[in-house]
Amino acid sequence: MIILWKRISELIDVKSIVTLALTYAFVKLTCNGTIPQEFLTIYTTIIAFYFGTQFQKNANNKNNDNDENNEK
Repeated sequence: MIILWKRISELIDVKSIVTLALTYAFVKLTCNGTIPQEFLTIYTTIIAFYFGTQFQKNANNKNNDNDENNEK
């Protein structure tokens, strides 16, 4: 249960809210059948940045864990 609350609290930051809002807009535009090229470019850039930073953050955490284990 604690893990669930921790994950929910991590979702509530500006970067995540913007990503979720843009994803909602993307789905809405897709259902309407009209996606402007400018929106698609911006959306793709933001999604790539979001997942890129998440990947880097996870990689850094794994490296820090390995460094701590090596010091023991």
